[in-house]
Amino acid sequence: MRVLVTDPIDADALARLRAAGHEVVERPGVKAEALVEALEGCQALLVRGATKVTAAVLAGARTLKVVVRAGTGLDNIDVAEAGRRGIRVLNTPNANSVSVAELTLGLMLAFERHLPAAAVDLRAGRWEKTRYAGRELSGRSLGLLGFGRIGREVAARARAFEMDVRACDPLLPAWPAGFEWVRQATLDELLPAVEFLSLHVPLSGETRNLIGARELARMRRDAVLINCGRGGLVDEAALLAALESGALRGALLDTFAEEPPGRIPLLEHPQVLAVPHIGASTLEAQRRAGEEAAAVLIEALAGL
Repeated sequence: MRVLVTDPIDADALARLRAAGHEVVERPGVKAEALVEALEGCQALLVRGATKVTAAVLAGARTLKVVVRAGTGLDNIDVAEAGRRGIRVLNTPNANSVSVAELTLGLMLAFERHLPAAAVDLRAGRWEKTRYAGRELSGRSLGLLGFGRIGREVAARARAFEMDVRACDPLLPAWPAGFEWVRQATLDELLPAVEFLSLHVPLSGETRNLIGARELARMRRDAVLINCGRGGLVDEAALLAALESGALRGALLDTFAEEPPGRIPLLEHPQVLAVPHIGASTLEAQRRAGEEAAAVLIEALAGL
């Protein structure tokens, strides 16, 4: 089969596809009409998050049978249109979990210990030891909205910091074994109860702007919102208003409604610590994503 690869994928994963007898065509950064042309004669498309697999692309890809996203989210792929055209859409849900969980805890530590500002001051020759008194995570409350793979990895690490962990996930058919120590809660129970609220749900029509003005108003004034999930989960205008009014103490952001976000006012707020969607940007996550993507793609192509 012929496989088009349009985003950076681990070289060993591509070698594995070739070893399985498939032709791998690498066209990094190809978009829109050029993507449709590149898909001519291809049975599979392998992407990460940058390539937008729109309805128009799917309509023009006459030989396409499988799309694989090397990563967790599928919001860059029109899954509904793919389903209508009989095109399978697969992802690698396990690859990024540890990396995103570690970033979530890393942002919390950096925020509470003022690490970015303290490092900048020291590099500039300023010894501001007394200025940067911080707070411990131990004994603090963490709420997880979404308790799938990533949420559970965050919970396990928060437990090591002796945090009080609670979670909300109405879509779970049963509470996962081994996590009885995580208190179950509804969203309305979670919002006013926790000092940190971390989002780990996929972006969909139902979850877009899941955290808006109403939800932010119900949170504690000393609470911190963390979004290492998807940018569209949060109403960014409402978040900025909450920060400016003092209704929220801080926001830790790895994702944004539009990426890159540009010079938006939210990024200028002193109580915002933001990074450029680097949750999965570790050597380990990239390797696992490639390995899983190659495995699921080989299996899918074998069934054609």
